[in-house]
Amino acid sequence: MRISILALEGLFDTGLTAMLDTLSLANKFSARQFGGTPYFDVSIVGVRRKVRSGQGLVIPVRPITPDLKPDWVVIPALGTGTPDELVPALARPDVRAAGGQLMAWHAEGAQIAASCIGTFLVAETGLLDHRAATTTWWLGPLFRQRYPNVLLDESRMLVPSDVGVTAGAALGHLDLALWLVRRASPELAAVVSRYLLADIRSSQAPYIIPNHLAQADPLIQRFERWARDHLKDGFSLRDAASALATSTRSLQRRCQDVLGKSPLAYFQDLRVEHAQSLLHGSGLDIDAIAAEVGYVDGATLRTLLRQRLGRGVRDLRAELR
Repeated sequence: MRISILALEGLFDTGLTAMLDTLSLANKFSARQFGGTPYFDVSIVGVRRKVRSGQGLVIPVRPITPDLKPDWVVIPALGTGTPDELVPALARPDVRAAGGQLMAWHAEGAQIAASCIGTFLVAETGLLDHRAATTTWWLGPLFRQRYPNVLLDESRMLVPSDVGVTAGAALGHLDLALWLVRRASPELAAVVSRYLLADIRSSQAPYIIPNHLAQADPLIQRFERWARDHLKDGFSLRDAASALATSTRSLQRRCQDVLGKSPLAYFQDLRVEHAQSLLHGSGLDIDAIAAEVGYVDGATLRTLLRQRLGRGVRDLRAELR
């Protein structure tokens, strides 16, 4: 499998090294333990002659030439973690040039893989329009605003499509690398995962901080404050809208536009977050915690936690022991 990693100025160092180290380890195991030739022919390419990482390290890149025909193109994230940094970066000449090159490679049959903020570079080209995708969870509101035609689900860690695959935040680069190895050989991926003490995660949901998402919009911020004050009371869309001096339709539309979910779904996110906090530090039993977040019994809360986080109460409590 020919993989070209497209390196851009100021990229996220860990993203690049996680990809390189995982693929390098896979090649070593494929040659030594499985008796075959290395699966991956990896090159680092750039639209500029000289590229420095976000930490200022010089990255050796080869020029993009007509004979370069990758099966997969990987776009590591830029080291721009906030909208104020990211939006100007997307307008840079080298980023624009990289987008044009992605389009050319895709037209020749290459698949595109991106993680974290790298997904924004793919979305800029329009290749993700009307396709499912994920991105770094804390920039979900910006992504949704900037690319309304993309079917975004930032709760997922990996989302394949006919264009390639997108992955979630930061160390989602590792999940992406393991996913590529697994496509080549599930047996090889299992060995690499064990050596790295890592495996592909299916969800970003346990890591999402609802308060951070609310910062993207003043109305959502006010809704979050109201919701936290009323977790015990249960959810009423009419009461929430009235308290915020808006209509129920406006609140529903704003939540969908900014968060990609209904007001009730976001209210439940806050319940899950508070329940997690109480499980870790309060000493309360599950029924008492359920009452604190507006449920009549612990069974309903257990179901919600498992649905949202993929883990039961016992597992969540064991995390901090």
